Amino acid sequence: MPATRQDLLLRLAELGIETRTVEHPAVYTVAESSKLERQLPGGHTKNLFLKDKKGALFLVVTLGHAQIDLKTLHNRLGCDRLSFGRPELLMDVLGVPPGSVTPFALVNDRDRRVTVVLDLDMMRHDRLNYHPLENTATTNIAREDLVAFIRACGHEPRIVAVTQQAVTD
Repeated sequence: MPATRQDLLLRLAELGIETRTVEHPAVYTVAESSKLERQLPGGHTKNLFLKDKKGALFLVVTLGHAQIDLKTLHNRLGCDRLSFGRPELLMDVLGVPPGSVTPFALVNDRDRRVTVVLDLDMMRHDRLNYHPLENTATTNIAREDLVAFIRACGHEPRIVAVTQQAVTD
């Protein structure tokens, strides 16, 4: 059984990580969540659940406005060509449906199947915003606390210049 939002928030508290969560109507796209940017400080994000041709899984986390070229991203990650992971695989591995993908879902990846990729440009923000396992809320977390949480879930995040913008800055 996947962790619930309450399970997640309890786990964050157990780790001594302070967050702030704002409730809102369900959002499924970056455009729909843009009005939240006025309510929560920090980087607003998008999360891509990807699979390469050999079956390796990736969670790529970037700023919401980032332009990601899936045709070339595999070169930066050192893997085979990438495509979106199927909804059934997403639910099986991360325990969330499409529209609720978040690095917080790593709490459900007990087999450590996913490679976590955090975009360099996003990591320049002191505070970041993600869904807390469901898209009816957004949780604000400090950058260092996000990394600590990911490590506490048994993953070592890779910080990579995912977007062309991050490469040229």
